[in-house]
Formats: sequence, structure tokens, C-alpha cells
Amino acid sequence: MPAFVHLASQSPRRQELLRQIGIDFRLLLPDPGEDAEALEAVRPGEAPAVYVKRVVLAKLQAARERLARRGGPPAPILTADTTVALGGRLLGKPADAAQATEMLEALSGRTHRVLTAVAVGDARHTEWVVQVSRVSFARLGASRIAAYVASGEPFDKAGGYGIQGAAGAFVRRIEGSYSGIMGLPLHETDRLLRKALARPLAPA
Repeated sequence: MPAFVHLASQSPRRQELLRQIGIDFRLLLPDPGEDAEALEAVRPGEAPAVYVKRVVLAKLQAARERLARRGGPPAPILTADTTVALGGRLLGKPADAAQATEMLEALSGRTHRVLTAVAVGDARHTEWVVQVSRVSFARLGASRIAAYVASGEPFDKAGGYGIQGAAGAFVRRIEGSYSGIMGLPLHETDRLLRKALARPLAPA
């Protein structure tokens, strides 16, 4: 039985959340030649829940192949992906200040969904879940949006904001999982990991 999991995510927030629930992990990050961003490209007409499930399973397969190439120790692999949906529109990570501003203007005074998919697998088993939360923003003035964008906080976050940062003050109400909005729903993740860590490892 392994005593740790491989975390195939560069997100410091996901690392913090795993530490919060006492999960020992080793990072399994992409090789320099891997185009990890290409896995997150949105397909035309793709529904938000379909998108996050497809991406998280693609990340898991890429991580499996990475672990096999490196000859790393066997252990369950954890991948995750988060997106923000306003109606049927997907809001990923903004590419620049103009895009971050446009996203925050769209979210201002409205309720949106945050979808986080989590997958856990080894060579033989795969389990996944999609957790959905609803977040209601207060109305944001142009100067407040500009100041937040200028802080640099929006640029590595789906929807252009991080609830654990200064944008927490924008949120009037949430329904769902606070940690899921951060990028890793702890209840669902803990359930998947406990099951995976209790299972005898499949041979590579």
C-alpha cells in the first residue's frame, strides 16, 4: 500500500489543500517538452461539465505516461482541473489585463458556476468526480476591477479571480465547496484518495 500520491498539478493552492487534509504527495510535473496547456484547449460547443471531465482524464493519462517514462515509484496519481462557467460560456485563465477585466466585468453582479474535476488513478483503475459550486458576485465598479487586475492576482486563475485572495471580498454568496472553488474539493478528493490508497497497487 503506498504512503503517498503523485500530484500532477503545478497549483500551489492544490498543494496547500492536500497538506490541509494530511495527504503526503510527490509532484509529477510535465517534462519541458510536454505541451500541458494544449490539454486545456476548449472544443467548439463543449459543455462546461464535459470539458472539465475530458481535461482531467487527459491530464491523468499524460501523467501516467510521464511516470512510466521516468520509472517513478508506483502510487496513485491525482489530477484536477477547474473552470468557471457563466451560462454556457467557459472562462479560463485570462491571457492579459484586458481579458481579465472583461471577465470580471461579466461576473460583476451575477451568479456563475465553478466546476472542478478530480481524477485519481493508477495503471489499471480510474475514478473521477466533477464538483459544481455556485458563486454570486457583488457589483464591481470599474476602479475596483482595475485595481484587482493591477495586483496581478487574476492571471493564473480560471475566471480571472481567486476566492482565497483579495477577490474573496467580491463574493456575496456561495453554494457548494469553498475548497472546490479554490481548485480542489476536499470532501470528494479525500473520498477518492482514501479508496485509492487502500487498494493494492496495479502493476505498471
